[in-house]
Amino acid sequence: MEGEGRVWKVGELARATGLTVRALHHYDGIGLVRPSERTASGHRLYTEADVRLLYRALALRDLGLALEEVRSVLQGGGPGLDELLTGQLAQVERRIAALEGLRGRLSAVLQAARGGSAPESERLMRVIEGMSSVDETVRAYFGEERLRELQRRRQERGEEAVAADIAAWPELIAAVGRAVEDGTDPASDEGRELAHRWMALLESFHGGDDGLKESLYRMREDRAEEITAGHGGPTQEMIDFVARANEARGAG
Repeated sequence: MEGEGRVWKVGELARATGLTVRALHHYDGIGLVRPSERTASGHRLYTEADVRLLYRALALRDLGLALEEVRSVLQGGGPGLDELLTGQLAQVERRIAALEGLRGRLSAVLQAARGGSAPESERLMRVIEGMSSVDETVRAYFGEERLRELQRRRQERGEEAVAADIAAWPELIAAVGRAVEDGTDPASDEGRELAHRWMALLESFHGGDDGLKESLYRMREDRAEEITAGHGGPTQEMIDFVARANEARGAG
């Protein structure tokens, strides 16, 4: 493929590129890469310029662009390369986020299966269905952009820090529940300390991002009963206790 003015028959080009003859015929048919020359009997002949164009097309295809998009880039019509690659990158990031979510669900199910005696299949299915429902709910309230921001923050903080925060919530919710049941004054030292821990955990989640806070509080308000009953979330009495304790912290 080095000689000047060389041409390739379709079979030769297929062997050199690893493509099939059928694929090259298809590229010709859709106007993606067409041979510039023909033999006297009508057989396709690809010039060096055609081969360079083919390799550009293959490079773009390997980036995930559809053949129609590849043709648009090569012909200089329609969306530009920057726009197409930006869209492709967004799709890849969404797939990565989905795979990260799947990894988390698989890990949780595996932990459930390994905890004590292996749970029966029906119970495991309930676990899986419950996690899928949670994922759908979170996605509906936070949206793709904020979910990507949460994933970025998770990566920055590290899995150990995130796991520590997740593990801290049940104990803190239980402590606030006991304080409510005991009639503890929210403005007391104990109440203020509980509020401090509560707000610190929330801060570790939303990082001060107003959009994330709004989505979190809206989800909690809209689905309070579901979160409390199904996922061990705090009751409204606990939320009110923390709010009053936090006001006392601000006032004092």
